[in-house]
Amino acid sequence: MVVVASFNLQDFILRARVLKLYRQALRSARRAPLHARGELRQTIRQEMENNRNCDDKQRIRFLISEGLERLKSLNEMLDMQGHS
Repeated sequence: MVVVASFNLQDFILRARVLKLYRQALRSARRAPLHARGELRQTIRQEMENNRNCDDKQRIRFLISEGLERLKSLNEMLDMQGHS
């Protein structure tokens, strides 16, 4: 049996934003020092998994916003340390 999820446009856009954030975070993790990359990737994945089943659109928007702030901080820290 194949289950097909039906998304409305708003759900589709939110999902796309979450996936974009995830990809951006993983790209940033590649810039981290070698000894920290694995743990950073694991933390990113765990954060996504922890909220995987969230269906509250307002909470999802909040989590995206929080994730973007954390990603910005990570990128600033990596920039200051000279990791490019």
